Amino acid sequence: MKRGVVYMMLVSLLFFSCKGAKTVVGSTKPNSGLALKGIITAHEAAIPNFSTLASRVRVAYKDEKQKQSITVSLRMEKNQKIWVKASVLGITLAKALITPDRVSYYETLGNTYFDGDFALLSEWLGTSLDFEKTQAILLGQSIFELDRGKYQSSVSEDSYQLEPKRQPNNFIHSLLLRPENFKVRSSQLTQPADDRELFLTYGEYQELEGSQYPSQIAIRALEGTSETTIDVEFKKIDLNVSVKFPFSIPEGYEEIDLAK
Repeated sequence: MKRGVVYMMLVSLLFFSCKGAKTVVGSTKPNSGLALKGIITAHEAAIPNFSTLASRVRVAYKDEKQKQSITVSLRMEKNQKIWVKASVLGITLAKALITPDRVSYYETLGNTYFDGDFALLSEWLGTSLDFEKTQAILLGQSIFELDRGKYQSSVSEDSYQLEPKRQPNNFIHSLLLRPENFKVRSSQLTQPADDRELFLTYGEYQELEGSQYPSQIAIRALEGTSETTIDVEFKKIDLNVSVKFPFSIPEGYEEIDLAK
């Protein structure tokens, strides 16, 4: 599996944090008597309310072969588009445009590109991925549909813990929600048969125009003996501003064969 700049960009666009607005400090305790229905309803109500988002983030990436810090420009049109440009010292490394039915990106170092659907990309990454899940992670929401009939809740680590009553085959996951705003505190995904684990830890949340947005994200991905860590810091975020999504694959670039 090829995992250079393209892989780093794909992962970094999924996990981000922001700094500079009013911080909401977690000081309340979970209510052990709160029913599952109330927890899920509150979490769903915490989805940020905006039309567009423009931001700049700092992403630090590390694996066994490389260690790099890049600047990522992120633009979103809620439920419609996610646009990312990764750069170092003002030089564009890669661009990506994600819509509900398509993923397109290219990287300049290898003069390569990908233009296809989520099914192929999910197979390459080894986990199911779609536009809704990508957007949910960016906004500090659960990437899973929290079905009231299939989940159970408890209190753990000063958080509400949600997990399926029956875990799917080769896919174990759990979710911790903050009691003060019902946003995601952490999420853990495990695929035992494939020896894969993914840990997402959100920092404090910040309030922007009445909605809560993540503050810091730490990502730790394990696959066999390999470990990848990503730390992200959002330098600036602007909501409901005019944004454009310029994207075109340069001529002469070679298409990436994800089957290799």
